Amino acid sequence: MLVPVFNEEAHIREAVAAMKQQRFDGELEFLFMDGRSEDGTRAILDELAREDARVRVLDNPARRLVNGLNRGLREARGRFIVRMDAHSYYGADYVARGVARLERGDVVWVSGPPMPQGVGPWSRRIALALESWLGTGGSQKWPSRLEAAGVQELELDTSVFGGVWRRETLEAEGGWDEGWPVNEDSELAARILAAGGRIVCLPELEARYVPRDSLRGLAKQYARYGFYREKTGLRHPESLRRSHLLAPLVLITTVAAVIAPYPLRPLARIGVAAYGLAVLSASIQVARRGRLRDAIGVPLVFVTMHLAWGAGFLAGCLRFGPPLRALARMLPGAGAQRVRARLRG
Repeated sequence: MLVPVFNEEAHIREAVAAMKQQRFDGELEFLFMDGRSEDGTRAILDELAREDARVRVLDNPARRLVNGLNRGLREARGRFIVRMDAHSYYGADYVARGVARLERGDVVWVSGPPMPQGVGPWSRRIALALESWLGTGGSQKWPSRLEAAGVQELELDTSVFGGVWRRETLEAEGGWDEGWPVNEDSELAARILAAGGRIVCLPELEARYVPRDSLRGLAKQYARYGFYREKTGLRHPESLRRSHLLAPLVLITTVAAVIAPYPLRPLARIGVAAYGLAVLSASIQVARRGRLRDAIGVPLVFVTMHLAWGAGFLAGCLRFGPPLRALARMLPGAGAQRVRARLRG
């Protein structure tokens, strides 16, 4: 199991104890790649390693998650690789069921849905938002989508949460691309899908995921998501969905509602009003599942998610260039074919 860590002192003991509860008919090793934590994380992990030879602590001097994953992949000794996060909690049969599905054949990546579980005021509000269609952005990996589909497993595109692989699958792709400190699993998934591999999500591999507990942290997280999703779309045009364009369009429309000349400004204001109604409708739906105090803050969560993601995506366009080939794929009919041919030329 590969677990990148950084400054996890508050709950690293609990996380390790939960991981060690895995029921698996075979040997397990737990590799923690520490990004040179500034709290007591490393000391706790070293202590746990002395107590249990299955726990190994590796240095991650680059201090980035993706570098830690590659370090762990190089050091791992098993036939199967499992990625786990220190802020998520996995069922005791996560590894066993993931490996069993791989051994049945026809798939190369098995993952599970992240179940958001709030632990603080804003964390609870974010968790409520992530149970809504407006908070998941069309991604199929979330529990609400799987429940609506009513299937035992769902084939995924590039929206993936961790998972289980055969070691040779990751090695054949050269591991995770270190140019993607965020969205690294999506970029890897795009390469695997392009090579003909299949990725599935099993509801039984559900993991409890703890969201950020502040709007500021959420904004930073989603801005980075948008930034690197744009980069992924630029390299892998087939990975970009129409739903990925909604957040940048909301941001552009909001700005246009303030500064655009007539007659664009009134039209933009109509668009902002329509978005506001969508936020209100989704917030009312999630209010039925949460406390009123938490539900009141959900509209702010939606707006923060979408504007931050949209800003990150547009910043990615400025930094890396717009994903023209991905956009051309979304055009209908013969016009799309002409545009794609021109871009290839």
